[in-house]
Amino acid sequence: MTKKPEVKVDLKNLKAGGFIKERGKDLFTVRLRMPGGRLPVERLQKIAKVAEKYGGEFVHLSVRQSIELINIHFKDFDSVVAELAEAGQEVASCGPRLRVPVACGGCEYNPNGLMDTQQAALEVDKELFGTMTGHHKFKVGFSGCPHDCPKAAINDVGFVGAVQPGWDKNKCLVCGLCISACREGAIVPDEDQRPVFLAENCLYCGDCVKLCPSEAWQTLQKGYSVYAGGKWGRRPMVGTLVATFLSADQVIDIVREIMVWYQGQAAGMGRIRLGEVLLQKGIESLIERLRIKFPNQIKLGTAPPAVIDRQLRGEAIGTDDR
Repeated sequence: MTKKPEVKVDLKNLKAGGFIKERGKDLFTVRLRMPGGRLPVERLQKIAKVAEKYGGEFVHLSVRQSIELINIHFKDFDSVVAELAEAGQEVASCGPRLRVPVACGGCEYNPNGLMDTQQAALEVDKELFGTMTGHHKFKVGFSGCPHDCPKAAINDVGFVGAVQPGWDKNKCLVCGLCISACREGAIVPDEDQRPVFLAENCLYCGDCVKLCPSEAWQTLQKGYSVYAGGKWGRRPMVGTLVATFLSADQVIDIVREIMVWYQGQAAGMGRIRLGEVLLQKGIESLIERLRIKFPNQIKLGTAPPAVIDRQLRGEAIGTDDR
């Protein structure tokens, strides 16, 4: 009897395609591509059937708005991919490339939403998903308002919806709603109880515009605040603000520009994230590049990304010098 040749599995290539090796022999986790975390019900039903047919007793909901199929045998990969494709569901990716963008519900049904984050996530996914960085993973996140539920600032590039308010004193009823609604102390009363705007305290949430009964508060400009260099993991970092009031149609361009800068500056530095490159090379280089294409939105004098120190300080835990 002729012995069948052993099938060799290239784990690196599989991971690039969203197939992640598990502890069990020949078993993998299959990560699904779900930009913005939106999943049609019909597709969800198909995923459940595929998971039940080929996987384990459960699926896993990842922290980046994806479903992961557990305990998939590598011999079933082709069947899993083909059956998921029947419902339009694709497999995601891992490795040193742009990952599937995450997003909140945006302004479609969330009353706090200021920008259409779902549309932005779909556009970035369509144009840039899987783009190789050559260095490390590259994550993009969208928050529709300053509540920042998707935690945009801990993505390599993060977007937060923002509204710049303006006040027309001639329309003001002096009702005080804006003053009581502003939780940041950006609107305070003067001696006549009329509102005074303190721009340095404003988070650009737009609540004053939404609540004003006389339209004395109006939107001067709306767009995204853009953060760069954030990440989580073993050594977390909060991204730094690089642009304000970026329009929706500029989103793909700024992500692409930041990626190109990252690819060039990180050459020869090994496996390194964008935020670490910004700390080593200096953020001024990135700012100068972005100013060429986005002269009205880029923030000058911005600080580098902020490192979060997770180390325990002082005496070691669990030691006994007695």
